[in-house]
Amino acid sequence: MTELLGVKIPMNPWLVFPLIVLLAATLAYLVNVVVMRVLRRVIEETRMEIDGRIYRLLQRYLFPLLLVGGLLIIVDAVPLPPKVLQATHRLLVISGLLLAVFFLTKGALLVLRSMETQYESVRNIRHPVELFTKFLFVAVGAMIILDNLGISLTPLLTTLGIGSLAVAIALQDTLGNLFSGLYIKADRPIELGHFIRLETGEEGYVDRIGWRSTRIRMLPNNMVVVPNNKLVQSIIVNYHLPEKELAVLVQVGVHYDSDLAKVERVTREVAKEVLQTVPGGVPSFDPFIRYHTFNESSIDFTVILRAREFVDNFLVKHEFIKKLQARYKDEGIIIPFPIRTVYLKAESDGFQAKTPAGDP
Repeated sequence: MTELLGVKIPMNPWLVFPLIVLLAATLAYLVNVVVMRVLRRVIEETRMEIDGRIYRLLQRYLFPLLLVGGLLIIVDAVPLPPKVLQATHRLLVISGLLLAVFFLTKGALLVLRSMETQYESVRNIRHPVELFTKFLFVAVGAMIILDNLGISLTPLLTTLGIGSLAVAIALQDTLGNLFSGLYIKADRPIELGHFIRLETGEEGYVDRIGWRSTRIRMLPNNMVVVPNNKLVQSIIVNYHLPEKELAVLVQVGVHYDSDLAKVERVTREVAKEVLQTVPGGVPSFDPFIRYHTFNESSIDFTVILRAREFVDNFLVKHEFIKKLQARYKDEGIIIPFPIRTVYLKAESDGFQAKTPAGDP
């Protein structure tokens, strides 16, 4: 028996604990109701989606946290046997820490998911960022719990620090590729299915973007494996950005005596026919030409067509050149051979040619 506020209370834990739990639950329930009502009014005024998710999270975790906090306050105020008090206090602290870790982890994930709607780079690496966030909170929470249990963390942290340094040195290239892979997934300069060309000349479709390397399937059906840290340092031409359609440029030259207006009209007619009949052409595109050079044996110009994607440009060029050569032949338009005209000037009668030394 002990006296509390002038009242003798039996110290049997089996009688005291239910009263403590009931009192703490009542106080926690009342505080929870008040806080949730105030929070609901704030949410109704702001009408933000993130506020609604935080409200639902608090509905799940606020009452247990308040209950544990209330039990800690009441248990410290109630005279209990030292061993019972110590065990109860430690159990409640660990329970509160576990609830706090889960609550903070869920809250951090909610913040990350709200950022995903605003920032595409965060959305692209959602899963690894969420995994790292969970690991970080769990690791910190575990260390705090171990410290409360009286386990010294200094030897553990020292060992982990030395081990982490050794692992980082041993896996330097692997970690570099890993972070480069994260950058590629976040920034997305390339994606699966894109046709790209590296500055070293390799080109093909992106077949797989892994954490260590990226695989590019070339047109001959060979696979190029590029380490991610090399890829992020390379200049890349992406033929699928900003869109798949691309201009197809064909260089043509005609004779100097050609009617350039007629050449332009005939060439555009052939180009339109090709774009409308050849698979891979863009029928809605209006092709055009641009004269640009007085060459040695021809007037050169560029024909601009359009293909649906990079690999279609081969067939479009192929058919265009065949049809253009046949049409020029029918129209009498000459595509000249490379020629050079040499003018010889007649010398005066008194001129005597000199011959090289040693000639007869």
